[in-house]
Amino acid sequence: MQPLLQVQDLRVTFNTEEGRLTAADSVSFDIHPGEVLGMVGESGCGKSVTALSILRLIPSPPGQIANGRILLQGTDLLELPVRELRDVRGDKISMIFQEPMTALSPLHRVGKQLVEAQQLHRDVDRKQAWQIGEEWLHKVGIPEAGERMFAYPFELSGGMRQRVMIAMALMLEPQLIIADEPTTALDVTIQAQILDLMLEMKKDDTSVLLITHDMGVVWDVCDRVVVMYASRIVEEGPVKDVFNTPFHPYTQGLLKSMPVLAKDGERLPSIEGQVPSLLHLPSGCNFAGRCPHATDRCHQEEPPLSSVADGRKAACFYAERWLSTTVNQPA
Repeated sequence: MQPLLQVQDLRVTFNTEEGRLTAADSVSFDIHPGEVLGMVGESGCGKSVTALSILRLIPSPPGQIANGRILLQGTDLLELPVRELRDVRGDKISMIFQEPMTALSPLHRVGKQLVEAQQLHRDVDRKQAWQIGEEWLHKVGIPEAGERMFAYPFELSGGMRQRVMIAMALMLEPQLIIADEPTTALDVTIQAQILDLMLEMKKDDTSVLLITHDMGVVWDVCDRVVVMYASRIVEEGPVKDVFNTPFHPYTQGLLKSMPVLAKDGERLPSIEGQVPSLLHLPSGCNFAGRCPHATDRCHQEEPPLSSVADGRKAACFYAERWLSTTVNQPA
């Protein structure tokens, strides 16, 4: 099956007062039709920057996409004229932003924004668009959806604003949904409801790029997972394989740090050390300074993201030594 989206050798930089910062470096991955790809890693590792780059939403200046290709069914989005790119945004690719208050217009009622989003990309009149918008607000768990259509974003709670953004992204039934921490502000019941909606759309070959810190959510809904650390991808593969047999020491540390029922007084394991500054990345492997298994080679050479096993990739010189290592999967 041909990939729906191909990100190839993406490099994104930002000019700062302290120098040039590399927020995404040599990032490459594919998303296939009907696939849910999870992207995980610590805050500041480059997940959101990668997602914004797909729709060319990196603020310029200070940011710029310095290198790479982003192919949607063979068309390079980085080469598209702005007019054609606008047709892609919202129609073929929708994005659920991490902070809805910056994505929704504070000057227009929720209903107006839902109607305009549809009329921009679909052949529907205002009455039809209004009905569809109200139905989707109900689907994402907003009570009294008809009344909320007349509300301004500032009149809604953070969780409701997030659900409005989710409704706006899903109602157009795009080919790809980019979801950046889509359920962070929602309670557990609504989280489950939103994730079920995404999985329901997957049946129609809608793909999802899910950015999250919740490894349990990745286990429950994703087909494959990409692990990022300090601007680079360090591991990629099917979720069950990566969780059961992680090849990269950083992935191992992430999984061991997941909260579990512990005995009284027992501390949760953590990854020692600090993430390196993206302004002053070390030579060699970015994780070498925190890795308990690092050798001189790790500090001197940058390990490429290479195939280790069937469908598995890892950026570690010694990945194959972990082939028999098993980490307990989430409950």
